[in-house]
Amino acid sequence: MVSNSPEIAYIARIPATGPIMTASAPITQDVHTIPRKLPEGGKPNLIGLTRDQMHAALIAAGTPEKQAKMRVNQVWQWLYHWGCRDFSVMTNLAKDYRALLQANFTLEIPEVVSKQVSADGTRKYLVRIQGGHEVETVYIPEEDRGTLCISSQVGCTLTCSFCHTGTQKLVRNLTAAEIVGQVMLARDDLGEWPAPGTGSGDNGPRMLSNVVLMGMGEPLYNFDNVRDAMKIVMDGEGIALSRRRITLSTSGVVPEIAKTAEEIGCLLAISFHATTDEVRDKLVPINKRWNIETLLNTLRDYPRLSNSERITFEYVMLKDVNDSDADARRLVRLIAGIPAKINLIPFNEWPGAPYQRSDWSRIEKFADIIYKAGYASPIRTPRGEDIMAACGQLKSATERARKSRAQIEAEAGVSSGS
Repeated sequence: MVSNSPEIAYIARIPATGPIMTASAPITQDVHTIPRKLPEGGKPNLIGLTRDQMHAALIAAGTPEKQAKMRVNQVWQWLYHWGCRDFSVMTNLAKDYRALLQANFTLEIPEVVSKQVSADGTRKYLVRIQGGHEVETVYIPEEDRGTLCISSQVGCTLTCSFCHTGTQKLVRNLTAAEIVGQVMLARDDLGEWPAPGTGSGDNGPRMLSNVVLMGMGEPLYNFDNVRDAMKIVMDGEGIALSRRRITLSTSGVVPEIAKTAEEIGCLLAISFHATTDEVRDKLVPINKRWNIETLLNTLRDYPRLSNSERITFEYVMLKDVNDSDADARRLVRLIAGIPAKINLIPFNEWPGAPYQRSDWSRIEKFADIIYKAGYASPIRTPRGEDIMAACGQLKSATERARKSRAQIEAEAGVSSGS
């Protein structure tokens, strides 16, 4: 079975030395880099505004109230259906109105600093946002879909010990414009915007058909901006991706899960990775705040609240840590009663990683136990392994380059031994 989620496996074959979890990472980081501030003043960006926000902004700039709804519809179509970034080419708007827009607003999306293309077609973009910060965005082409993995924060406030992104300190949340802008820049690169005047723009199967919030950061610690960006992505008069084509992955920020169902309604994936609190406390330290029982009790209502078919449980396979037959059977018992599938992720190693990937035969045995219990248990197929763009590996290139292996190990809160 094909997973909704992206998978791009590991390339830099640096040997790991065993899963010795001698230190316990904090729930969240208490040391943050000093953020370079967003520029103050200047013209507001129309990209990233919801319809209501754009309506208010256009009126504030001098648009007559009676015209505002129509103007929002027109500008919206130019931005999100045609992919336009230039007021002057919005030809169904009068010249004086285009001049008003030009004088009062800007149209900005993140800048692509570099693009790497894997031998299998996976594309990894290093993206620069306001303040000079960088995040990574990954596009994964498959036979029946094209999935874009987008980031929601610069760095991450969580300290999951198997995740490379978690070793980069949180700098700041991305704005709604910077989140939806990742979708727009990928469509730019793929040449997927229809040309104005060419009809509906329905040119057959989409190259970018799915979005997963599985890049850098914890989406539910940036809820408002993620919600607004996804409203734009799902709007039927623009990018128009169905909510069933969007998957939000969280480590388990329990208070925001019901809000996600009610205010976004997309599919949900949980970075689960362990079947006991003792192990999950070390792998996913947010478990110390909301443990497995609390998380699962919250998840039981999610499919009903969001009208989703099922929840995806992400489970990274770590040798001799969480991959036993007993773990597989315990996982089945834990999720009983929750419409679910389990994505098994062969661990994607990274320089200094304190764990090893489970043996393939062990992964297959684990999957077989889950499958026989009646749950889909796809094993993610390695993708883009020559550009280090895997789940858990994303990290801005400049940050990655200046870290020593010892620093990475220390920041992960674990020791790889000798």
